[in-house]
Amino acid sequence: MRARIYQPARTAMSSGMAKTHKWVLEFAPASAREVDPLMGWTSSDDTQAQVRLQFDTKEAAVEYAQENNIKADVQEPKKRRPNIRPGGYGENFATGRRGSWTH
Repeated sequence: MRARIYQPARTAMSSGMAKTHKWVLEFAPASAREVDPLMGWTSSDDTQAQVRLQFDTKEAAVEYAQENNIKADVQEPKKRRPNIRPGGYGENFATGRRGSWTH
């Protein structure tokens, strides 16, 4: 069984970092998916593809994989740099603002 250990990225619909602090162990699909000719549903006989385990730390995920003889590839996350603007959002509503507010 092959698996990958990674830290999920934030969703494209939010700027927050919720649900991105845990580490996930996910199994690679062992067989291709098939389309049922009658209903059109997609199915697979690989039940491991449905398993998704969450861990608090990368070390815990790697240790679990080693204890259960799972060959796992660890993908390090790409950290985003903080977007800090001087003044921030509150600067838009400052009482001492110079110039007109054109929104």
